[in-house]
Amino acid sequence: MHQQAEVTIRPIEEKDLYRLWELIYKEEAPEWKKWDAPYFRHEPMSWAAFQKNAEAWIGREDTWVIDVDGTVMGTVSYYYEDVQRNWLEAGIILHESSRWNQGVGTIALRLWLDHLFATLPLVRAGITTWSGNKRMMRVAEKMNMKLEGRIRQVRYYDGDYYDSIRMGVLREEWQKTAGKNPVH
Repeated sequence: MHQQAEVTIRPIEEKDLYRLWELIYKEEAPEWKKWDAPYFRHEPMSWAAFQKNAEAWIGREDTWVIDVDGTVMGTVSYYYEDVQRNWLEAGIILHESSRWNQGVGTIALRLWLDHLFATLPLVRAGITTWSGNKRMMRVAEKMNMKLEGRIRQVRYYDGDYYDSIRMGVLREEWQKTAGKNPVH
């Protein structure tokens, strides 16, 4: 019988820094990068290089860790597209491929959106992905996000063109469905 993982999100602590370096920067071509904007270059770095600015990760409001059964497996984040802070884009990277297709990303994104809507004066939250990342589009649909934009064939990867995809949910839509959405 498959037991559901305990998924939490939380601010980054000093104890997480080495694990984050391992997940994000240690490998030249990590598996997760094939899905997270693979058309942008990934820059690995040594642990020593990472340590020079590692403290800047601790306690950030805009980037938290995804903790699965007590182990950091990825990150959630957000940034604003505009200076008025009306256009927030959320992000999620589940760096550990062993946890893909198990509902972990769905749970983590739901927790993150709950947190963002509870703590920030948002009208809307969204995600940006690419048409090659079907899993991310499905997770966004599970959050009741609507397709808001499709910029056709602007992402080139591995010999093919893909669309840039923007999806979003308004506060009132989130409040109507929060807690009612199936996790899987």
